[in-house]
Amino acid sequence: MKALTAAEARSFAERWLPAWTGNDPERLAAFYADDAFYLDPGAPDGVRGKPALLAYFRKLLAYNPAWVWKQIEGIPMEDGFLNKWRASIPVGAHVLEVVGVCLVQLDAEGRIRRNEVYFDRTPLMSAIAAARASKAS
Repeated sequence: MKALTAAEARSFAERWLPAWTGNDPERLAAFYADDAFYLDPGAPDGVRGKPALLAYFRKLLAYNPAWVWKQIEGIPMEDGFLNKWRASIPVGAHVLEVVGVCLVQLDAEGRIRRNEVYFDRTPLMSAIAAARASKAS
């Protein structure tokens, strides 16, 4: 697979990123290869293979069904693109805006074989703690 152009990366992201919203982990997992590797701050050692990935997505999407992901920019890289994104994440009564990047490498069939997500999750963890504290009081 070659690097995607910025336009190809945007087209892919326009199909893939909406699958992160809602609670349909099977729809999201369909974008990934059977032997995919996925890593994010919540899974720092990564998750490998569709069964493990689907289990992780089930938990993650059930906890965050209303978040929305949008591409800011797709930057071509080997076998795919670097995806600069913005996520709107409802936490309690507020919506947190988070910006991050992820690398997206595709296999020959155009499915994600490697997806590594990077962002500072400190504001998110602080907002979750504050929301929990306000519920407890």
